[in-house]
Amino acid sequence: MLRLDRRRLLAVPAVLAAPGLLTRPAHAAEFTYKYANNLPDSHPMNLRAKEAVARIREETGGKVEIQIFPNNQLGSDTDMLSQVRSGAIEFFTLSGLILSTLVPAASINGVGFSFPDYDAVWRAMDGPLGGFIRAQIGKSGLVVMDKIWDNGFRQITTSSKPITAPEDLRGFKIRVPVSPLWTSLFQAFGAAPTSINISEVYSSLQTRIVDGQENPLAVISTVKLYEVQKFCSLTNHMWDGFWMLGNRRAWAALPKEAQEAVAKNWNAAAEAERADVAKLNAGLRTELEKQGLAFNQPETAPFREALKKVGFYAQWKQRYGDEAWKILEQSAGALT
Repeated sequence: MLRLDRRRLLAVPAVLAAPGLLTRPAHAAEFTYKYANNLPDSHPMNLRAKEAVARIREETGGKVEIQIFPNNQLGSDTDMLSQVRSGAIEFFTLSGLILSTLVPAASINGVGFSFPDYDAVWRAMDGPLGGFIRAQIGKSGLVVMDKIWDNGFRQITTSSKPITAPEDLRGFKIRVPVSPLWTSLFQAFGAAPTSINISEVYSSLQTRIVDGQENPLAVISTVKLYEVQKFCSLTNHMWDGFWMLGNRRAWAALPKEAQEAVAKNWNAAAEAERADVAKLNAGLRTELEKQGLAFNQPETAPFREALKKVGFYAQWKQRYGDEAWKILEQSAGALT
């Protein structure tokens, strides 16, 4: 039988006298939230997100603790979109083009060959076009931060041939994300697009379910697609970014000062990540060439003309509406 004398009882830590302290530290978070995304832990998005959650914890005095779940740990993009809407996760970064399954206007920044460079992108997304999109996202019941994170201009990789002209896409089996705009873009060139979640892209290329895919260089590098692809055509056919989305009920539960700290740090992290991606892209071509990926840079004008000829721009102008299209063209120039 276990015996406890008076001296041993007095030696038991005093915390036993305070209910709950054994399971809850003195500075335990009042709000423990989950942030999920679809990118590897090594991507600038996750590196900057880690810094942001540390600052949020510090600035809220430990009240807000955000746990990061990268690389589709909590499901596919479509799974996680459902979870942030239901409150199973509290924050989620998602491409506007995939978000368009819920908020149709969110994909407008991805209209094919619309932005000539990053100056035009940030002029639009930090200006009227971004404001328009955020207003539409707000109507869907989600919270959205002011600054969009950079995913980058997208490039086409293939296992068989470089893409040098619109005709090279005819009949080409290419993986695209789950989004009507992506499917429409490549169908306009006569390609055979297949919607596959990012977590399955590598295996789909490896098993030749598709012959190619399109993604920014940072994703091509971090997901190691160079292991299953031979050519990379720098088409810059689409710019894509990630909106930081939040569950409305979870957001409303935060005190005002906590909301301000979270928003400030998510937005600052987004801008820092943009600079990271720009720096990364500057050196990635050389790094990927060392991995065996062969590069070419086709002229984009023929691709834009091909889209115009088949009515791609006119079709999407009708879908988005005159107001949205006018805002897009303020930054991108005339498309129709």
